[in-house]
Amino acid sequence: MPALSRLSPEIRQYLLVTGNYWAFTLTDGALRMLVVLHFHGLGYSPLQIAALFLFYELFGVVTNLIGGWLGAHLGLNRTMNLGLGLQVGALLMLAVPSAMLAVPWVMAAQALSGIAKDLNKMSAKSSIKLLVAEGEQGTLYKWVALLTGSKNALKGVGFFLGGALLALVGFRGAVLAMAAVLALIWLASLATLRRDLGKAKAKPKFRDLLSKSRAINILSAARLFLFGARDVWFVVALPVYLADAFGWDFWQVGGFLAAWVIGYGCVQSFAPLLTGKRRGRVPDGRAAFGWALSLAGLPAAIAAGLGGGLPAQWVLIGGLLLFGALFAVNSSLHSYLIVSHAKADGVSLDVGFYYMSNALGRLLGTLLSGWVYQRWGLETCLWLSSLFVALAALISLGLPRQLGPASVSGRTPLRG
Repeated sequence: MPALSRLSPEIRQYLLVTGNYWAFTLTDGALRMLVVLHFHGLGYSPLQIAALFLFYELFGVVTNLIGGWLGAHLGLNRTMNLGLGLQVGALLMLAVPSAMLAVPWVMAAQALSGIAKDLNKMSAKSSIKLLVAEGEQGTLYKWVALLTGSKNALKGVGFFLGGALLALVGFRGAVLAMAAVLALIWLASLATLRRDLGKAKAKPKFRDLLSKSRAINILSAARLFLFGARDVWFVVALPVYLADAFGWDFWQVGGFLAAWVIGYGCVQSFAPLLTGKRRGRVPDGRAAFGWALSLAGLPAAIAAGLGGGLPAQWVLIGGLLLFGALFAVNSSLHSYLIVSHAKADGVSLDVGFYYMSNALGRLLGTLLSGWVYQRWGLETCLWLSSLFVALAALISLGLPRQLGPASVSGRTPLRG
C-alpha cells in the first residue's frame, strides 16, 4: 500500500481500472464455461446451448451503443461499477435451485451478464485514452495491448476455473462463490474509482450515438467480421466437438481452452513488438489489412486437414495454436486503432459504437456456431470463419494509413 500511494493519481487509477477489469473477466470466462459444459451435460443440443447466449450477445450490442452515451454523461467510473454490480446480480440469478433453471431464466441471467460485461469493457478501454498523455501513440498502443492481453489471459484462467468449479462444487456452488468474491471487489471499487473520469465537457445528445467518423465506421465493420470469424467455431462448436469427438471430460475441455486463451492473451500483450514498435512505428490500416490477410486461410486449412483424413487431434490443436497467435495480434491491433482514432472528449461514444459492432459479430458467430455445427459439423464452421476473416481484411483496405510516429522515449506514459 505505501508503494501504491507513491504512484501518480493517473497510474493508480489505471491499476484500479485494470484490477476491476481482471476480476470481472475471471467471472465472465468461468460463467461461459460453466453454462456450456453444465447444459451440454444435461443433454442440450449445440443449437440450444447457443440460444442460451443469444441475449448475452444481443444485449451486448445495445449496451455498447447506449453505454458509450452513459459513460460520457455519468463518467466511466459509474458505468464500470454498474457493470460489476449487474454481474453479481446475474450470478445470483443462476444460483436458484436446479428446477428453476429453465431456458428463459438462464437467457435472462445471460442478458444481465452481457450488459454487465460490455459496460465494464467499454469503461476500461475508454479510460486508457484519458490516462495516456496526448500524442503518445506508442505508449497508448503498449497500455491498450497490456490491458487487452492480460484480460484475455485471465479469461482463459476463468475457463479453467469454470470447468474446475463445476467438477468440484457443482453449478450452484460455483456461481455463489463467484458472486461473493465479486461483490467484495464491487464495494471496494465504489470507494476508490475517480468520480469524474470520462465525463464529456459537451454533453452528447442521443443522436450522437452513431459514429460520424469514416475511420471508426470502417474499423467497426472489420471488427464485426473478425470476431464473427472467431466465435463461429470457438464458442459452441469447439467445446462440444472436443467433448464428443475426443471424449474429453470437463477438466480437459476447460483446461485446454483455458491454456489457449491464456496464450492468446500473452501474445496480445506483446503485439506492439510484433507490429513495428521496435522500428519506431505504430500500426495503421495497411497493418490491419496485412495481419487479417495472414489469418484468412488458416481456418480453411484446418478444415481441409480434418476432411482429408489427417489425425484430427494434431490438426485441430496445432491449427488452434497458430490461429490463436495470429488472431491475438489482429485483435490487439484493432483495440489500439479504435482508442487512437476516438475523440478524447466523449471517448466512450466512439469506443462504445465500435464495441457494439464487436458484440454484433459475437452474436452472429455464436448463433452460427450452434446452428452450422448441428447441421453440417465443425469443418463448415471453419470454412465460414475463413470467409469472415477475408471480409475483415478487404474492409480494412479503407482504413487510414500511418497515424504518426510511435513514442520511443519510454517516459511519462500516463498523464500527471
